[in-house]
Amino acid sequence: MRLRMRLFLGLWSALWTLGLPLILYYLHRRARRDPLYTAHLAERFGRYGAPMPGAVWVHAVSLGELRSAVPLIEALLDKGEHVVVTLFTPAGRREAERVFAGQIAAGQLRAAWIPFETRWAFRGFFRAFRPAYGLVMEIEIWPRMVFAARRAGVPLFMCNAQYPGKSIARDSRGLRLRQEVMRGFAGAFVKSRLQADRFAAIGVENIAVTGELRFEQPVPGALLQGGKELRDWLGLAERRVVAFASTVEGEDDTYLAALHALRKQPEPPFILYIPRRPERFAEVGDRLEAEGLRIARRSQLLPERFGAPEGPAPTPLPEVLLGDSLGEMYGYLEMADIVVVGGGFTPHGAHNIIEPLALCKPVITGPEIGTIEYPFVEAEAAGVARRVADAEELAAALGTAEAPDRAGIEAFFKAHSGGVARFLAALPGALAAARR
Repeated sequence: MRLRMRLFLGLWSALWTLGLPLILYYLHRRARRDPLYTAHLAERFGRYGAPMPGAVWVHAVSLGELRSAVPLIEALLDKGEHVVVTLFTPAGRREAERVFAGQIAAGQLRAAWIPFETRWAFRGFFRAFRPAYGLVMEIEIWPRMVFAARRAGVPLFMCNAQYPGKSIARDSRGLRLRQEVMRGFAGAFVKSRLQADRFAAIGVENIAVTGELRFEQPVPGALLQGGKELRDWLGLAERRVVAFASTVEGEDDTYLAALHALRKQPEPPFILYIPRRPERFAEVGDRLEAEGLRIARRSQLLPERFGAPEGPAPTPLPEVLLGDSLGEMYGYLEMADIVVVGGGFTPHGAHNIIEPLALCKPVITGPEIGTIEYPFVEAEAAGVARRVADAEELAAALGTAEAPDRAGIEAFFKAHSGGVARFLAALPGALAAARR
């Protein structure tokens, strides 16, 4: 390790250690809305009550990364592995505990907080779990995590990884410390040949092209059935339904402008509006009402399961159903004829387009697609997804009945599946190369 990296890591750990009061204050404030932020707090300091030595370590920082990891984790569990899944956000932890409830009860999987970015906290993590190897989902580059794994002799790989063009341009300036941290990984399982070339260009070794794991995500049949029931109950069988899925801060104005334009149509579509983070549920609902939209909140309209409740549908019918729930995205998507995927109108970039495509729903997003460059570029070329520049273009795109046919979406999806099998095939060679 170069001297400058040693100095950087020392400074990095010192900043985290000295900044712990601020970090704990941040968690405390977030816990006002979600108490899970401060639950199991000892884990964030590297103290874990039940060790699981020899487990495969999967780090999925939040909900999106966890969902992309689910099919891979299931394959590892089917092979008899024990798995520890580390997370940072409550949404991700709740989903892990929901999806893998049986395996957690059987002692085959642990869901835990990732420790703070300090040497001493990671020392406690590695003492508790002594992982056989680690997989960091997507492109979470945390210096202390990477070099603590090296020190502990744990091969740590980037998994389902991509390196967006904007990130390369940013990281290639100055000291290039982030790229030096990437070279500290034992290797990378990446989404496409383009991504492999990008990582190789900055010196990452031991790279395997395995594709996009999200194509393997299991689709929950109960939610699909609930979506069909709910659409029929609301009397929407012959009406166009548009879903705004995983919307984030900073783009509500764009969506509302498009919604107001759609309301002027002779037969305006029914709208599903699903914020990405639960902290925004109440805020977004209040904003929609302040805009003069007649809304129903899922939490009030459907007091129990996702599906048709007893009794008649509300009269008059709402214009918007606010999806203020977690873990039910497939139900909302099943109701929709077309899906606008959130994030694309912010610099942070668009979110997962694979879930709607799995249900053969055409996709629209904003211009910022760097975070989903693969598979969006391929989906756009296949005509099953498109991007628009602003609210005016979005309203125009949503106002037309034209959409890709189901066969085209199915063909695209089939052509890009198989990532889990490719990962399992590449894993032994990658581990052997890492240990050499």
